[in-house]
Amino acid sequence: MLIGVVSDTHGFYDPRVPPLLDGVEHILHAGDIGSGRIIDHLSEIAPVTAVRGNNDREGPESEFPEGETLDLGGCRIFLTHIVNVPRDGDPARLALYVNEGADAVVFGHSHMPFNERRGPVTFFNPGAAGKRRFKVVPSIGLLEVSPGRVEGRILVL
Repeated sequence: MLIGVVSDTHGFYDPRVPPLLDGVEHILHAGDIGSGRIIDHLSEIAPVTAVRGNNDREGPESEFPEGETLDLGGCRIFLTHIVNVPRDGDPARLALYVNEGADAVVFGHSHMPFNERRGPVTFFNPGAAGKRRFKVVPSIGLLEVSPGRVEGRILVL
């Protein structure tokens, strides 16, 4: 199953995003949605699951949950906005996700793409899809999932 991953749009729907999400079966938005009907636009491409970020304090975006656990493509995915990724060799912090059966943790907030495995869990941040901020190049991500397998790719906008 191919999943599109977007985060930190901050109310800006980049016209370069839709063609990159062509063929995805589901889209995850990892928070800091902002206003501007971002979720409506993404829903025209595929079903969307979204969580609110630390900047989604007002309007309809504030109604999204802080975290969501989904079963997609035979994988369990935990979606939230802010994650403190466990360091290698930190079994206590990793256990938070392993005990929940997570195959992947999808998050945003830092605006920095991240795609690394810690033990059995893939930690994936697509970067920020909004207007360029903090000298970080905007990006989104794709997750290819199947039972027991999660492979992520970062796509620069």
